[in-house]
Amino acid sequence: MFVLLVVMALCAPLYAKHVAHTTPDRNNITGKVTVGGEQRDVVSLDGIPIGPTWQGEYLLGADQNGRDVAVRLLYGARNSMFIALTATAITTILGIILGLLAGYYRGVVDWIISRSMDVLWAIPVLLLGVALGVSLALGGVKLGPLELSGDSLWIPTLIIGVVGVVYLARPLRGEVLRLREQEFVEAARAQGASGPRIMFGEIFPNIIATVLVFFPLLVANAVLLEAALSFLGAGVRDPDPSWGTMIGEGEKVIITQPALTIAPGLMLVLTVLSLNVVGEAVREAIDPRARVRLEQ
Repeated sequence: MFVLLVVMALCAPLYAKHVAHTTPDRNNITGKVTVGGEQRDVVSLDGIPIGPTWQGEYLLGADQNGRDVAVRLLYGARNSMFIALTATAITTILGIILGLLAGYYRGVVDWIISRSMDVLWAIPVLLLGVALGVSLALGGVKLGPLELSGDSLWIPTLIIGVVGVVYLARPLRGEVLRLREQEFVEAARAQGASGPRIMFGEIFPNIIATVLVFFPLLVANAVLLEAALSFLGAGVRDPDPSWGTMIGEGEKVIITQPALTIAPGLMLVLTVLSLNVVGEAVREAIDPRARVRLEQ
């Protein structure tokens, strides 16, 4: 299911060009479309968009601006996948580094990192994401040569990547604390290996399995968080499509055109469900004893 969703997202430009003959941000409020041999307004005079036509153009209907919902749904999948995968990669890199440093060096280093993680853990992630999203969107980001506009997709990507670190760094720290006392680490230390050499040469290969189990779950969490931030106006910004923004737009006409909300909501559910199944499959593949415990 997840592979199918990714393929659909990658084929969004082909569908938009050769089937729907439009773009995700092309307004068509005064346009007309032929349905069953009858000319119909894309958006009626009272502002109600057309519903699903089940044909090439406006397959799932239009939004209030006359934009093709199916096209925006596929492009929204591209944006959601890009943000979720990139943010998870950032989370994974930072989580591995912080987990290794805190677990191996302990002491002051562990105290500083752990207390910082506790602060992030104490703040509701959605409120933190909204606060960061709104503040960064107003002025953008400018760090030396790096400059991002307020509507850049990299802003929600960086926010989600940073706020998700705590979910990976804390369990990795506990794993590293256990591994640093193992005999192979003591042997490497006795041979004169440096701290970085032990962390990345001896301990890191032994926590890869844990990272692989967490990765699809972190992607699913990032997809949900991106949709929530976009729904609240602190993530992807119009005219860029996102499942969260589409749900927010469809909420205004949910009585007359429920497809505007149901379509992106269903895509969101299928994506998160498939990723959770992948995560469970990876866990069972890496730890066969888990299946035995569940069966017992």
